[in-house]
Amino acid sequence: MAWQASELEQFPALTWEQIAPQASVATRSALERVLETQDGACLTDEERHALANCDGPNCNGADLFALLVAADTLRRDLVGNIVTYVVNRNINFTNICFVGCKFCAFSRGPRQADTYFHSLEDMGRKAKEAWDVGATEVCIQGGLPRDLPPFYYRDILRAVKKAVPGMHIHAFSPMEIVYGVELTGMTLRDYLMMLRDNGLDTLPGTAAEILDDEVRHVLSRNKVSVAQWQEVIRTAHACGIPSTSTIMYGHCETPDHWVRQLSLYRQIQSETGGFTEFVPLGFVHQNTLLFQQGLARTGPTLNEHLKIHALARILLAGSIRNVQVSWVKLNRKLSQLCLQAGANDYGGTLMEENISREAGATAGEYTSPEDFQAMILEIGRIPAERNTKYSRLQIKLPVEAPSPEASLEIASESTLAPEFA
Repeated sequence: MAWQASELEQFPALTWEQIAPQASVATRSALERVLETQDGACLTDEERHALANCDGPNCNGADLFALLVAADTLRRDLVGNIVTYVVNRNINFTNICFVGCKFCAFSRGPRQADTYFHSLEDMGRKAKEAWDVGATEVCIQGGLPRDLPPFYYRDILRAVKKAVPGMHIHAFSPMEIVYGVELTGMTLRDYLMMLRDNGLDTLPGTAAEILDDEVRHVLSRNKVSVAQWQEVIRTAHACGIPSTSTIMYGHCETPDHWVRQLSLYRQIQSETGGFTEFVPLGFVHQNTLLFQQGLARTGPTLNEHLKIHALARILLAGSIRNVQVSWVKLNRKLSQLCLQAGANDYGGTLMEENISREAGATAGEYTSPEDFQAMILEIGRIPAERNTKYSRLQIKLPVEAPSPEASLEIASESTLAPEFA
């Protein structure tokens, strides 16, 4: 059978036994070895790059299908049929920023009419509002305004913890951490320990985009370098502050950049064990200078969306356990397909998402727990609310559907990872 790109959305109906004989010998051999060992470390660099380019013009049409099906098979074996999400609120405390990233449509100059800057009291109030409706996490990031008070990031933490002592604070990208170090004159380690002692629980692994300095120069000349990003993350992990890991795809990078970045994350994870998850972030192009200047393509294709999630599951197997879909950058159907291509987490409810929306994303600012539950059940998986570190899971089902008997049947017939069974 000739496998066509137009049929790509049909891959969830396939099993590994059905698709494997159709794939090229090299692709089938590499994927079978990962399925057997459950560890992406068994692959050679050549095999990793071949898998990342498995939908190229000279490839067997079935190879991409095989990658997607193998990734979901591996997902089931490693983490079971639970799909997790966290109830959280996103708080971007200011949109004033001097960095000038060409892929960002959120930031504003200080004299623009629609700038804002939330007070510390506002931050505490927003956290309390989120806590009162069931949130367990606030995700706090913002622009980088000039002349920020040196200890403002610390003061945000204090304001939130004062308002809601039990709230998990997931805050401040490596770019913000570097800025805080510059403002205070402290060492990186001392600065991170100060933030940790004042309430910082985990760090977003954002500001990574593509960890290649040549690409970063195109995206933003003022952004932290690859070396700076790594130093912040490694030091945070050493200070007992876990982080996420991310990639931004669909602009001017290539699949080979993906492989190198995933390999770097494996290396860091083997040294620190501090990554909680990997989050592919699709480039939203519509309102960005990067696209308007002709420096980027029109965002990711369907192939790219599915391939990066599947590739992450395969290459990060035995290293980073959780692969998240960023629903704010995907529509409902596409987010479900990515969950069927190796991912196991839906991210957060957010309540107040701004950055992707400003860039042109149309998925909305908030997804309720009930919406997550419905979307997860639609693809035959089990919804569970988690905390930020994935150390606590609670299966959640909509009140109206399915029936308790049907819910028990779903759970009993599904594969759960051992610690969740």
